[in-house]
Amino acid sequence: MAEALISVLLEQLASIIQKTKQEVRLVVDVKKEVAKLTSNFKAIQVVLENAEERQMKEVDVRYWLDSLKDVSYEMDDVLDEWSTEILKQHIQKEEAGNASSTSTTKKVCFYILAPWFCFGQVSQVILRRDIAMKIKQLNERLALIASERQNYNFQYMKRGIEEIERQKSSSFVDKTFGRVDEKEILVKKLLSVSGQGGATCLVIPIIGMGGIGKTTLAQLAYKSKSSGRGWPRQKIKIAKAIIDGLKKGNSPASNELQILLQFIHESVKGKKFFLVLDDVWNQDYRKWEQLKLPLQNGAMGSRILVTTRKEEVARMVGASTDMINLKVLREENCWVLFYHIALADREKNESKGLEFIGKEIVKKCKGLSLAAKALGGLMRYKETRKQWEDVLNSKISNVDEIEEQVFQPLLLSYYDLTPTIKRCLLYCVIFPKDYNIVKDELIELWMTQNFLNSIINKEKEAVCEMYFDNLVMRSFFQEFEKDDLGNITGCKMHDVMHDFLQFLTENECFVLEAEGGNNNKTIMEFNGDNKVRHLTLMFAPEGPLIPSSLCNSKITSFGRELISQVKCLRTLNLSRNSLEKVPNEVGELAHLRYFDLSYNVGLMKLPDTVCNLINLQTLRLISCWALERLPEGMGKLINLQHLHVMNCYNLKLPKEIARLTSLRTLEYIRIHGDDDVDNNKEALFELSDLINMDQLRGSFLIEFKKDLKDARQAEKAHLVNKNCLVSLELSFFSDMWQSNPIHEETLNALQPFPNLESLSILRYNSTILQPHWMTSLNKLRSLQLL
Repeated sequence: MAEALISVLLEQLASIIQKTKQEVRLVVDVKKEVAKLTSNFKAIQVVLENAEERQMKEVDVRYWLDSLKDVSYEMDDVLDEWSTEILKQHIQKEEAGNASSTSTTKKVCFYILAPWFCFGQVSQVILRRDIAMKIKQLNERLALIASERQNYNFQYMKRGIEEIERQKSSSFVDKTFGRVDEKEILVKKLLSVSGQGGATCLVIPIIGMGGIGKTTLAQLAYKSKSSGRGWPRQKIKIAKAIIDGLKKGNSPASNELQILLQFIHESVKGKKFFLVLDDVWNQDYRKWEQLKLPLQNGAMGSRILVTTRKEEVARMVGASTDMINLKVLREENCWVLFYHIALADREKNESKGLEFIGKEIVKKCKGLSLAAKALGGLMRYKETRKQWEDVLNSKISNVDEIEEQVFQPLLLSYYDLTPTIKRCLLYCVIFPKDYNIVKDELIELWMTQNFLNSIINKEKEAVCEMYFDNLVMRSFFQEFEKDDLGNITGCKMHDVMHDFLQFLTENECFVLEAEGGNNNKTIMEFNGDNKVRHLTLMFAPEGPLIPSSLCNSKITSFGRELISQVKCLRTLNLSRNSLEKVPNEVGELAHLRYFDLSYNVGLMKLPDTVCNLINLQTLRLISCWALERLPEGMGKLINLQHLHVMNCYNLKLPKEIARLTSLRTLEYIRIHGDDDVDNNKEALFELSDLINMDQLRGSFLIEFKKDLKDARQAEKAHLVNKNCLVSLELSFFSDMWQSNPIHEETLNALQPFPNLESLSILRYNSTILQPHWMTSLNKLRSLQLL
């Protein structure tokens, strides 16, 4: 986690220094402090890989990393405060320019409750001095942490994943439980006539998360074969292991890879062999080709079995069609495995009395065979019922044997990720166990956490998609939900993987669950010395959300007291509650990027102070049925990229939305007729206001509440320029007492981009449906006319 944090911070430092050259002059010496800060972070960064590896076994190293993370998080807030100051000055100049172009001259100032947000010169100087002082103080703490690294003799040399210590495996297997279907599939593939594309040797990959049983399945197959065998791991070792398995006399003593490969090439000529490559990580095709070419000299029917956690490896070996994707064990098989280790050797009466507790313990494993083995080995030496109950009532991450035997293999998967992807993965611990993670929501959350600081906005979403796919292919997610086209839309995380991530983010991420009305935990626990950075609150209290006892119900309001405690909040999710009002003080959350108020069906309006959240990137208001209007000043939210208003049936968007030309998500707009506009209120968003919103992507619904009297409004919308839209739905106004003579003209003017994949036209009452652009939709896969 620290490695990922520091990588992002160094990018932020470089970025903000570049901005300040033109935008802000801070107090004297701040540049010197920033230079020191950058130097200290870089000095620490080179030893972090070794430190994060050692934290599993060395408590003092873990404490050192915790101190580093504390400073890093605080520095992240200070840099964000600095960036916000730069952004506000930019908006101030823009607003001042607009004001000076009018006949009335007046001082331009944001309406906000916090006094330092006003852009008078005195306020700016005070704020800049505060930022400079914070940087200096944090730098002093960081310098001390940097010097302390010498005490731990960290290794400076970065090591590859193949060199990290891992549990050794062999070709021997005792008993197996379950995996009958998988074994049958594997045996059929091993006995099949030919390899991929008629190749001499068939390559069969077995993939799955760490500890799921890939090696055990490979051992079963290995045991049943009688040809030349090997159980190697890497490069020269692989070549030598293959030679040893061939039991060929006069084997070369050389360590030259080419000599070894040549010997293999000659030795396997015309012979059938069976080779197992266990726990393969490297996806470099050139290295695979080096090994594969000599083996092609073998006889037809030769087989190579590859176990891996990475789908990229299966693709690299060219065997994706023969891939076996291993799932978790069924609970009954997991129980039999546990019983075999923990209870089989006990007296019948003794084991019977512990079976009920044992089955409850096994549920913690969620089908992960390695966890069942580790817990079985632990319980084998627990004699009393009290000892068994203690393990049952403990978190799995608090059991030492699990930490050592189960988390250690999972660390290998974690270390194989880049720093930024590590941070994205660790963020997933904010979701409760067994939570259905929606892919698009997760990607928006990643983007709002500033994990991709150095990447421009247009590319961030594509990069996050790539990160998500990367985690999928490395078996960090499971139980996928897919759309009609086979694209993953949602997933879950295995409970043991969730426990592992909680272990890595101990004291940083917390899921607080109130069970019933007698829970005495309070939100106040997370202030003071507590270092929680992400808090997921389940079963929140009825009434105001303030530091108070929790009970199993829903919140109806939150106010100044809570907001004063969470000023550095980046994400605030208050969806699916009973909120009727959002307090003005919400505008003080200057760091806020993600605000979710979805499914608060009684919420009627948002305060004007929401427009002060200039860092806000995502605002979710899905199914806020009573919501009627958004604030007039929405145009100030220049960083807003995702505005979710689907199923807000009474919502009238203000015209200011048209200024948000960076919007990428706006799934739904309602177009009101002229007679539906209240002249005493602000102007409403019109169809023509879409003219410059060409970044819109995904699905888009336009609902007409009245007939358009002027089809030129539709022409000005320039839907044909919205080249990122995948799905378009047009819902026309329908009145059984009136004809709709201009529908055809309007429909022609609503020409979408030719790459559209889905089109729905609702309540189109004309007898003719022949828009001139219909034949240009050459990628259309779905067409609905209702």
